[in-house]
Amino acid sequence: MDMKQRIAEEIAKAEACCFTGCGVGAKELAGMMEIPPDKKLGDYALPCFRLSKSLHKAPQMIASALAERIGCEEIERVEVVGGYLNVFLNRSCLARTIVETVLAHPGRWGASDVGKGKTVCLDYSSINIAKRFHIGHLSTTMIGHSLKRIYDFNGYTTVGINHLGDWGTQFGKMICAYKKWGDRRTVEEGGVQAMVDLYVRFHQEAEKDPSLEDEGRAWFKKIEDGDEEAMAIFTWFKEVTLKDTQRVYDLLGVTFDSYAGESFYNDKMEPVVEELREKGLLVESQGAHVVMLDEYDMPPAIVLRSDGATLYITRDLAAAFYRHNTYHFDKCLYVVAYQQNLHFKQLFKIIELMGHDWYKGMEHVSFGMVSYEGRALSTREGYVVYLEDLLNKAVEKAREIIEEKSPNLPNKDEVARQVGVGAVVYFDLHNDRTKDIDFRWERALNFDGETGPYVQYTHARCCSVLRKAQAFEGAQANYQTLTDDEACDVLMLLARFPETISKAMEANEPSLITRHTTQLAQAYNKYYFEHRIMDESDPEGTAARLNLTRAVSDVIKTGLYLIGVEAPERM
Repeated sequence: MDMKQRIAEEIAKAEACCFTGCGVGAKELAGMMEIPPDKKLGDYALPCFRLSKSLHKAPQMIASALAERIGCEEIERVEVVGGYLNVFLNRSCLARTIVETVLAHPGRWGASDVGKGKTVCLDYSSINIAKRFHIGHLSTTMIGHSLKRIYDFNGYTTVGINHLGDWGTQFGKMICAYKKWGDRRTVEEGGVQAMVDLYVRFHQEAEKDPSLEDEGRAWFKKIEDGDEEAMAIFTWFKEVTLKDTQRVYDLLGVTFDSYAGESFYNDKMEPVVEELREKGLLVESQGAHVVMLDEYDMPPAIVLRSDGATLYITRDLAAAFYRHNTYHFDKCLYVVAYQQNLHFKQLFKIIELMGHDWYKGMEHVSFGMVSYEGRALSTREGYVVYLEDLLNKAVEKAREIIEEKSPNLPNKDEVARQVGVGAVVYFDLHNDRTKDIDFRWERALNFDGETGPYVQYTHARCCSVLRKAQAFEGAQANYQTLTDDEACDVLMLLARFPETISKAMEANEPSLITRHTTQLAQAYNKYYFEHRIMDESDPEGTAARLNLTRAVSDVIKTGLYLIGVEAPERM
């Protein structure tokens, strides 16, 4: 049950009684409603200024007329302040309704079937073969993973795609280096780092012997032509890379439905290029073949270079058509850094110009850059933070904190993993995705403030309270005991959780859930310190407070799940 929608329905009924024609429905009214900055102004407020134009009445007159007609169990009273209709909820009714509804749907509060029968493809992580997984891949991986869970939660069929970077002359150079200086055992044991070392050596040797560049290109030509030996080594490189990165994905709890990368589309580009030609969109420019986009304030999109070679956009066009034809998506999301804004504008515009209206479901979900301890990362300068190292260090630091604060905690290694990895993920998904992030240890692993460990600890606190509550099992809850300001703050955050999930999906913005879950944890901790949860002299009040605790525990766990963070029961 969505409390805002429920109140909007009551206002819509009053509106229908007071005014004939030109009124707005409950859904639109819900979108207009605000949360007052001061509790003294109510729990919800409807600004009647927007209604004034359609109803041809003064805002205050509209608010007054509605106030006279509104009356239901959920609303205690309404007040008119200027052109605002301020709604005060019946707190006892709010407590009973929200808490019992949450408890009736464990793990599903805020879920919906709005996406039933619809499919969304999500392109995220997109690691490069023969390169190590670094911190710069964290945002694409975790934003994509979180969005996959959010869309799943709303009834969509989701397809998670890891669009591997597995094409280009660098792989010819890699094979050349391997044939000259490598061996299977070294690469098997050293993994991706051994391949990186070979690639570095290739460039060092090529400075002394430029003919190596021709050998590298020749090996890549063999890959393009499907040469048996070249393809065997190339495929093996991919297997070694995926084996290495799977350790990171396992730590993060991230999965994919498809690993179709750039090379997968090698034989699927020609039909798209041919369609561009047939529709007169492909023109020659300085030997290359391009789609002119100057009419749309964009530079030309190069589809074929002068030597006939394809580019990223050629493969992305082929991938878009393949995904639409295979999955029949309603949405296709590309979780890629904001530096690629132009690329995706060009991609979507080309598909639109080709006459395919499914381009409307394609969206670039951009995000900012990650720095580490105040310093920008730079591969050229050799300042790279590998994600596996970062996660392992986070787990190690969490283990040290646990040893200091809770030395007798069972399953310390498991909890350290949950807290350490959770701290990194939470830190990444706490701010708006378009903002740059500066990862700092003292903030990420802090048990106070807006951090993953703080929210996880609140969940563990709720679980601890509930473990001690067996003596009060069976008592009838008296929700009249949950009418104080602290309880009401918790209840309103529980009530708004479904709306938050809906907004997070609409905006493709996991941080909305992260921040809401944090606010819920903060509100519950305030309630916990202000009120005694278990009181033997008041079993019915205790039952209500325990039910509230149970609801908070469930919603925090759901919120953390949706952003890809685990919720330990003991910390």
